[in-house]
Amino acid sequence: MTTLAGAGLRSDGPSPQLTGTELDAPGSRYTETVRMVGLYVLCIAVALGITALLVLAVGGTPGSVIDALFRGSVGSPGALGRTLDDTVPVLLVALGTLIAVRAGMFNIGQTGQLVFGGFCAALVALKVHGPGPLVLILALVAGTLGGAAWAGIAAGLYTWRKVNVVISTLLLTYVATQIVDYAVSSQAVLEEPSKSQIGSLAQSAPLPANVRLPHPGNFPGFGFSLGLVIALAILAVAMLLLARSRWGIHLRMSGANPVAARRFGVRVAMVAGGALILSGALAGLAGGAMLTGQVYRIQGGFANTFGNDGLLAALVCRDRPGWLLPVAFVFGMIRTGGNYFLATGVPNYLAQVLQGLLVLAAIFPPVYMERREWARRLKAAKVLALRAA
Repeated sequence: MTTLAGAGLRSDGPSPQLTGTELDAPGSRYTETVRMVGLYVLCIAVALGITALLVLAVGGTPGSVIDALFRGSVGSPGALGRTLDDTVPVLLVALGTLIAVRAGMFNIGQTGQLVFGGFCAALVALKVHGPGPLVLILALVAGTLGGAAWAGIAAGLYTWRKVNVVISTLLLTYVATQIVDYAVSSQAVLEEPSKSQIGSLAQSAPLPANVRLPHPGNFPGFGFSLGLVIALAILAVAMLLLARSRWGIHLRMSGANPVAARRFGVRVAMVAGGALILSGALAGLAGGAMLTGQVYRIQGGFANTFGNDGLLAALVCRDRPGWLLPVAFVFGMIRTGGNYFLATGVPNYLAQVLQGLLVLAAIFPPVYMERREWARRLKAAKVLALRAA
């Protein structure tokens, strides 16, 4: 009995002799690369074309919008500094998302973990008294632990009761948002004591100047928060561990095939749950870095879509940590440059539309090529089955 590889069929006769490898050779690698690049160019062009049509529909001109996008994001030293600051939380959240996905845990509650991390960091920064640098470190640690604890709830529910991680992390986001809304509306917790205007925005008191991340340089000059250095250091360590450590191997095995991983002695539940908790920890650190390096107080809407941006950035990178930094920087450019759209008479929400279209443009080519490859392999397997009949 001869088993036909890839077809899952058997034949009592001799195995057919194949010329080349019909199942594994769709063409030259050069041809496939050219096709992939061409598909990327086409998809990005379509995304930009749709955005241009939307700009024209609201009475703007595409040229002025593109000019505003670049001037507002990298067109001056101050704009570049703000873009780098916005890159930090996107990069940290995206790195955590990539780690969780590699272990097969689809965390989509980054916004809640970021918000809860920022809340914990604000509690420490405003309630703990001591030397400024020490309180700053404690605040960042509290933010990290807060995000880890919030993701840990979902990890525990999955391990204990097999609760779907996508559902639990998503629903926990709403709980975290309500906790922060209550905290900044209660003077017993975080509400700003000096707030006197009726109907003014509920928010915490500003962080003391000595409990803020160093920020060499200030707008309109070039400057960036020390959070960028922290994020880059974490990214470098994570890339090394993912590529070279036993933990990185176990992470990939757990996500690729949990059954086979268990047979090789990998404790899949611990590895996957730990990856989810680590993802939450990085989102919480992003919240702490935002609080101590950018906004300096917490309020409703604190997340400002950074959690979603990090999730989308990880989606674009597709398990390639080396792409995280440039992709996060592009997302930062769109965020900061989009604020200048109003000066051209175009609503700034079109920046989010552009971001979404670019994400789709980045995701479509590899998905299309993978589906095309599977269709080709299925067709080749059917041909082999017919020959063997």
